[in-house]
Amino acid sequence: MLKIYNTLAREKQDFHPIHPEKIGIYVCGMTVYDYCHLGHARVMVVFDMVAKWLRASGYEVNYVRNVTDIDDKIIRRAIENGESISDLTSRFIAAMHEDAERLGVGAPDHEPRATQYVAQMIAMIATLVEKKLAYAPGNGDVYYSVRDFAGYGKLSGKSLEDLRAGERVEVDPFKRDPLDFVLWKAAKAGEPSWDSPWGPGRPGWHIECSAMSEELLGEHFDIHGGGQDLQFPHHENEIAQSEGAHGHTFVNYWMHNGFVRVDDEKMSKSLGNFFTVREVLEKFDAEVVRFFILRAHYRSPLNYSDAHLQDAKSSLTRLYTALDGIDAENIAIDWEEPHAKRFREAMEDDFNTPEAISVLFDLANEVNKSHSADDAGLLKELGHMLGLLQRAPRTFLQGGNDIDSSRIEALIRQRMDARKSRNFAESDRIRDELLQSGIVLEDGPQGTTWRRA
Repeated sequence: MLKIYNTLAREKQDFHPIHPEKIGIYVCGMTVYDYCHLGHARVMVVFDMVAKWLRASGYEVNYVRNVTDIDDKIIRRAIENGESISDLTSRFIAAMHEDAERLGVGAPDHEPRATQYVAQMIAMIATLVEKKLAYAPGNGDVYYSVRDFAGYGKLSGKSLEDLRAGERVEVDPFKRDPLDFVLWKAAKAGEPSWDSPWGPGRPGWHIECSAMSEELLGEHFDIHGGGQDLQFPHHENEIAQSEGAHGHTFVNYWMHNGFVRVDDEKMSKSLGNFFTVREVLEKFDAEVVRFFILRAHYRSPLNYSDAHLQDAKSSLTRLYTALDGIDAENIAIDWEEPHAKRFREAMEDDFNTPEAISVLFDLANEVNKSHSADDAGLLKELGHMLGLLQRAPRTFLQGGNDIDSSRIEALIRQRMDARKSRNFAESDRIRDELLQSGIVLEDGPQGTTWRRA
């Protein structure tokens, strides 16, 4: 049985879906005012892996990943750029889709944009006001009354007393309590706004996900995911809003992936170690980046460095090298086969992709010994479960289209001629020349092949 670490329970729990064959998943997506960074890449890849495995396990999955397309940062960036908000957000949504596709991330079943669901947000806020869990002080804003929701803090483990002791939020004279958070913001000059019972304005960030998840998955669904940084206050506030509005459980299992660090330091623009997905993909193959993300457990910190990416590249090269030259059969996986069984056990243990990947390496060793098309087919099929090993091995090993393959092939022929004439010094010189340009030659029974170092 699948076990999932539930942040709410602080333990691994057996997974029991609300409906036996159907699963609803909501993942907090991007605020689209800039290009996606490595943290976004991890969220996309991790929950793509989760959805893939659940589907492979026979479930019908309804996967929702939202887009925040109205926000203070978006408004500020549009003003800085001298462009409309819709032009800005459309541009970065398109860029996000390009990054996701390159990383092998499938499209979610639904990708709601906040601006499309303002009516639902207004309706939920009105319900909270009616239940006296929210209040409108008369300035056009609406606030959630944190102390009136008995369960506040249960996801993050924070008590109201601890939160109050560490309170650093700027004092707002319209709030009844500094811990209260905004549900609706009164319109400001020059900003987008919608009509509401409290006057023109726009929704706060937290209410977006409560309203959109309810509209697309219902008041109660199986899994809610996102980065660890969203656990508090965003997800805590979602629980307060949704459970406050409906009076029952909002989500059964909360999943949070760990932070991305760069050379053992927190990634941040102020430290100058902030990388977009695009910057990383200029240096490394997209499948290498996906492999790098998945070989760490999703809940663990992920430490990015060029050295770690180079190591990931070498490791993925070993798997593709095992498949090279073998006409791998398309097979149906026998889950009682020892490698497949271990792979499944790893994935059922809270999506333990590091252990699952170790099974791929054990199977690759078997392929190297047996040269069996069936073993190679199983390696490809298990790799497919993680979104890996689906390219022609030569395509990966030779590194794409930015290499002059005709020059390499010409040098290989020159080297073969040198060896035939026993000019081993020239043969070694050619090998070394190619190696210095990042090309490794491999001599085998069928002749000489090449790959990127």
